[in-house]
Amino acid sequence: MTVIVCGAGAAGLMAAGTAAKTADKVVLIEKNDAVGRKLRITGKGRCNITNACDIEDMIEMYPVNGRFLYSALYTFTNDDITELMESYGVKTKVERGGRVFPESDDARDVVRAMRKYALQNNVKLIKAEVKSLLTENGRITGVNTTSGTVTGERVILCTGGASYPQTGSDGSGYRLARAAGHTIIKPVPSLVPLTAREKWCESLMGLSLKNVEVTAYAKDGKRIHSGFGEMLFTHFGVSGPLILSLSAHIKNLKGGCEIIIDLKPALDAQQLDARILRDFEKQKNKHIINALDALLPKALIPVVIDIAMIEPHKSVNEITKQERRRLGEAIKGLTLHITGFRPIAEAIVTSGGVKVSEIDPSTMESKKTKGLYFAGEIIDVDGYTGGFNLQCAWSTGYLAGMSAGM
Repeated sequence: MTVIVCGAGAAGLMAAGTAAKTADKVVLIEKNDAVGRKLRITGKGRCNITNACDIEDMIEMYPVNGRFLYSALYTFTNDDITELMESYGVKTKVERGGRVFPESDDARDVVRAMRKYALQNNVKLIKAEVKSLLTENGRITGVNTTSGTVTGERVILCTGGASYPQTGSDGSGYRLARAAGHTIIKPVPSLVPLTAREKWCESLMGLSLKNVEVTAYAKDGKRIHSGFGEMLFTHFGVSGPLILSLSAHIKNLKGGCEIIIDLKPALDAQQLDARILRDFEKQKNKHIINALDALLPKALIPVVIDIAMIEPHKSVNEITKQERRRLGEAIKGLTLHITGFRPIAEAIVTSGGVKVSEIDPSTMESKKTKGLYFAGEIIDVDGYTGGFNLQCAWSTGYLAGMSAGM
């Protein structure tokens, strides 16, 4: 039996290497000059391989169709991928939030390991682009490529989503899946920076905030999602891990939405007011603009004072109780009006893809076309930042490769 794997990203490399253990022949087709192009840039070039949390907790980290991954995540776990890395000489370490990285902090080590795994047992690597699937009587018979026809009884589509198109993840797999009778949930950016109406974001460009709480609200005031962690101001709005995860919950931005940033989530309003009073007591002869350094990042002080409608050069000992209340409200409720997402090309992952109800979750085989399998980001599943999207690629790639190779 011949298994054809389309795409040599994380899922494709895993699928090819796994299928090669049992299949008679495996052909891995990749249109880029090198395998693992997107894998090389994940985690800012460090590669967040997976997350060390329990599998049951991990399933909750996929806001879109997480339960679909139940069989895949238990068939090939986060422990399995770290053991695989170790077997190829890539030692790993666990960082904040359970994030697992190579000790070397170099994604290229992960790519090299997966390339060795994928090309074991004489897997044939072909540089070409898949143009169409070949089928006969509802069964896969091969693929047409820019280098000719490749015949085979099983095809695994691992062509990625539509994010980072420069790495080859350009959405072409959706066309192939649709031609095979599959429904494609419209791809939208997920784990993507957000644009904001407020011009003062640009003045804070590069400012990183840690240990803040951000809550998103729909236009009708309904709470969308809340998260705690780290964020970043940019020239267009906001980014950073907390914002990227939050973006996964914002599916419809018609009319925009609001995000409220609590700069001091560990303090309630009363405790914050007491803290401000203590700081004021120490700085009572200073102007307010120079009296908040212990409470807020320096670049953020003018913004907060302006929002609180306090004259920046007013002496601390002249600040009224009402002004102090407004200052506390601005610190606990810094508001941004979100106007949109950054382009899908800037998204870490794509939300959308092949409809999961049309895929057998225990094998990753198509319910529409016999012998067709799916793995990775082409499927309508996406997770938060923290190694979850790569684990999805490893697990679905392994399950698809194991199933197709039998």
